Amino acid sequence: MNEQAEAVPVPPWRTPRKTPAARRPLSQDAIVDAGLRVLDAEGLDALSMRRVAQELGTGPASLYAHVANKDELLDLLYDRVLGEVETPEADPERWLEQMRELAVHIFDVLGAHADIAKVAIANIPSGPNALRVAEAEMAIMIKGGVPPRIASWMLDRLNLYIAADVYEGALYQARRRASGKDIGDFMHDYFAQIGDYYRTLPKDRFPMMAGHVDDLLEGGGNVRFEFGLDLLLSGLARFAGPRPEA
Repeated sequence: MNEQAEAVPVPPWRTPRKTPAARRPLSQDAIVDAGLRVLDAEGLDALSMRRVAQELGTGPASLYAHVANKDELLDLLYDRVLGEVETPEADPERWLEQMRELAVHIFDVLGAHADIAKVAIANIPSGPNALRVAEAEMAIMIKGGVPPRIASWMLDRLNLYIAADVYEGALYQARRRASGKDIGDFMHDYFAQIGDYYRTLPKDRFPMMAGHVDDLLEGGGNVRFEFGLDLLLSGLARFAGPRPEA
């Protein structure tokens, strides 16, 4: 009887019964995937265990069996993003060029994921991808003749520089979204406002700031990033000595 009832077509005025979608088993990878979707769409401030649970269609408590807390989730997200970084085999003949190319590549990868760089600023490499990238940077420098201690310090300074620059760009993007303007119009209006303010500064007290406004505001984010990167790398090159034996 029940089988016959099930075979009867549903009247058009009734809501048809839906087959429940198969829910993906909850796992750490699934949580990180969901967190990355939230991060890319809404930014780091919107990311919470509750928001990720909503994305997965579950309750926050179910996440804690796989991720201890939000701090651990942020570390996992940062390492997942670094998984997109492709590292080269160290070539002692062009070590400085390799360092520049890798730094620009990391800058682009972090910049593609909202303000994840905020996590990077206070992150010591510990995840598998963070360690892989750090290992590649160290190998390039040491095989290029940079003393290990200098390479270690440069590893820290360089990655802080990259993260800070990316984070600054993410903050501008957040302000742009709040303004409702496209990025070109927002940056033009923002720096025009800053320039107008600098020009009103008392020239007897701020002759440099008021007298060189155009120079102070010249150059976009990428131009300034690569300028600073070249300064860091040219300083690093001074420490390079004989290359170690292969």
